[in-house]
Amino acid sequence: QVQPVESGGGLVQAGGSLRLSCAASGRTFSGYPTGWFRQAPGKEREFVAAISWSGGNRNYADSVKGRFTISRDNAKNTVYLQMNSLTPEDTAVYYCATHTTLRYALDDPRGYDYWGQGTQVTVSS
Repeated sequence: QVQPVESGGGLVQAGGSLRLSCAASGRTFSGYPTGWFRQAPGKEREFVAAISWSGGNRNYADSVKGRFTISRDNAKNTVYLQMNSLTPEDTAVYYCATHTTLRYALDDPRGYDYWGQGTQVTVSS
């Protein structure tokens, strides 16, 4: 397994959209859910969304429900996060990771391995 690589971040005005990508080797993702987390300066890393290996189950943080959509293309070993109606509160570094430890819930970062380096998302008001 290798660390995934996130991309797609950038600077956007409030109300705008971005699509993040998380690309990794097949072994990194194979059979596991994948999650997106974010961390703003001075704050703890927080759960954003997760998707099962099949794509049939998706979980979202309350703060992003109805605005963000997680999806995956296993043929491309890539997981996506479509972010719409962005607000300045969404400003953070966004990370993807693989959920490998089942005793932790999907929204608990302790259950994840193979974190990427992150991609910066900045939303201006």
